[in-house]
Amino acid sequence: MANHDLIARIRTRIDELNRSERKVADVILRDPNAAIGMSIATLAQAATVSEPTVNRFCRNFDTKGYPDFKIQLAQSLAGGTPYVSRSVESDDDAGAYTDKIIGATIAALDEARRTVDPKRIERVVDHLSQARQINFFALGASAPAAFDAHNKFFRFNLPVSAHNDVLTQRMIAAAAHTGDVIVVISYTGRTRELVEVAQLASDSGATVIGITREGSPLAEVCTDLLPVDLAEDTEVYMPMASRMIHMALIDVLATGVTLRRGKSFLPHLRKIKESLRPTKFPPAKE
Repeated sequence: MANHDLIARIRTRIDELNRSERKVADVILRDPNAAIGMSIATLAQAATVSEPTVNRFCRNFDTKGYPDFKIQLAQSLAGGTPYVSRSVESDDDAGAYTDKIIGATIAALDEARRTVDPKRIERVVDHLSQARQINFFALGASAPAAFDAHNKFFRFNLPVSAHNDVLTQRMIAAAAHTGDVIVVISYTGRTRELVEVAQLASDSGATVIGITREGSPLAEVCTDLLPVDLAEDTEVYMPMASRMIHMALIDVLATGVTLRRGKSFLPHLRKIKESLRPTKFPPAKE
């Protein structure tokens, strides 16, 4: 990643750091603007670690030392939406946790906007546009994204389904054929059942698209991947911002397929939209 993505790199790699280095990361991510103004001694004291630990942490992120690290940290803040701490504390009031969650979502979406690979989008749109049928699989907190995808893609005049039941997923994967596309959505990419289903679908000849973390077990068995590498604390709280990115990517893919269909397909989409008009009350008169 480029220098302006230093904060994103710290968040993504935080689980790889040792305990002392993670303390340094926590202080920096809690308030990057304040960290820029700290001396190495002040940062070490705030993180309750030694100055050599801070230097080692900085070198882990391909910087020459602490001064160079602070320059790149400043570039990171200038390059995109400022990082907002995701850490919800037990004593947060409604204003604090509302600001944290919404702010973190804005920052995560901006990060996704800057880092998404258009070539990968094009490849996945290719797969979806040529599919004989499409199935969206997810479990738990990722399931709403799968059902949102079903709502978008059924309009394209091809068989589409969404499932959050593992047994149904396994049967569909086992019965899949070449030309079928199965999209598997998972924040962690480490759910054993989903990895097994993806492998089963791949063995059956289906194209398997993963919307998940790059380098995860799920990513390793997919035909193609749209990576969502977002650091979230899911030990206590369910994934938050990652679900918004999943849904945004679904909208991107649905738009890509619509554009591939061309202008001649627009009357069909308009007909579906107009079918809903009788279900709504007319707008209120001013």
